[in-house]
Amino acid sequence: MRRAFTLIELLVVIAIIAVLIGLLVPSLAGARRAARITACGGRLQQIGVGVALYLNQFDNTMPQALGPLPGGGEAVIGALFAGKKGRLPFYGIDAVGAERRPLNRYVVDAAVPPDADGSVHEVEAFRSPIDKGAGDTGVPIPGFDKTDSMYHLVGASYTLNDHALTGEQDATLVPLGGGKMPLVLNPSKTWAVATHTVYNFQGKGDRMMRWFGERDGDEAGVRANMLFVDLHVRCGLRVPRGVVNVTGDYSFLP
Repeated sequence: MRRAFTLIELLVVIAIIAVLIGLLVPSLAGARRAARITACGGRLQQIGVGVALYLNQFDNTMPQALGPLPGGGEAVIGALFAGKKGRLPFYGIDAVGAERRPLNRYVVDAAVPPDADGSVHEVEAFRSPIDKGAGDTGVPIPGFDKTDSMYHLVGASYTLNDHALTGEQDATLVPLGGGKMPLVLNPSKTWAVATHTVYNFQGKGDRMMRWFGERDGDEAGVRANMLFVDLHVRCGLRVPRGVVNVTGDYSFLP
């Protein structure tokens, strides 16, 4: 005659299973995050192919587009280099859509949708699977002071290296008036396109972009995925706190 499990034995089995789940869940979460970080790096590789084609056609000029300034006139707006129409009501970000963002047609296989119909056309190639937005965008307007997606706010999860951490008047790969990229002394160290987290500490601030699972109190900083001028990609590079334009891994400066 077969003996059935007792209630205590069943409870012990359930407890063991619960402990195993508790041990496995953090590991699974870490594995999912690592997969998303790798997928983000893959999108940067795809963007790198487009950048190479663009630089070849436009004589070493990084993708750039003009946008309106609040005080009148126009200037090159780095956020308009690629992606979709964003939400931010400044600098043409909520007006310039996929058709007029210059890098799109070099990255997206299908025809880039026209802006004429006024719709917001998604451009998934510029949406990172690790994009968690920013806890402080630096925009002092309710509804725009923070966001859960930089892709939705400005049109892309990725940013162009067009200025240093000291401020937007300190041009790097895009001259202030637009035009050809300056001579880059170390293409393998100078980043060209990266996740927005690379600008997390601009101007000694903290935009609270914790995309890579960092803790808010982590004094070491945040991390970023980067495409370099020589078109190689590195993932999870540490971005230290403060205005640090040059590290052992990368440089903002040409």
